Amino acid sequence: MNKLLITAAIASALAGAVATAPSFAGDDMKKDKADKEKCYGVAKAGKNSCASADGSHSCAGHATKDNDPNEWVYVKAGECVKMGGSLTPPKKM
Repeated sequence: MNKLLITAAIASALAGAVATAPSFAGDDMKKDKADKEKCYGVAKAGKNSCASADGSHSCAGHATKDNDPNEWVYVKAGECVKMGGSLTPPKKM
């Protein structure tokens, strides 16, 4: 009976820890995103943050050349233009 009680207590503690972890992570992610901006045209090959503006791929790390205007990375807010990048995607043709 003691083993069952101990197992239940451990399971309950772990479930509580797991249930509260996402709320803290979500707050940190919102804060991190608020301090950053999408910067087009400065990503190095294989280092883009997510999908390309022209739709040629939908995943991070798939940029094939440096400084492609369709590729973007998150940078610290206020740094994009200083780096020679653009805050807006290129116009579609």
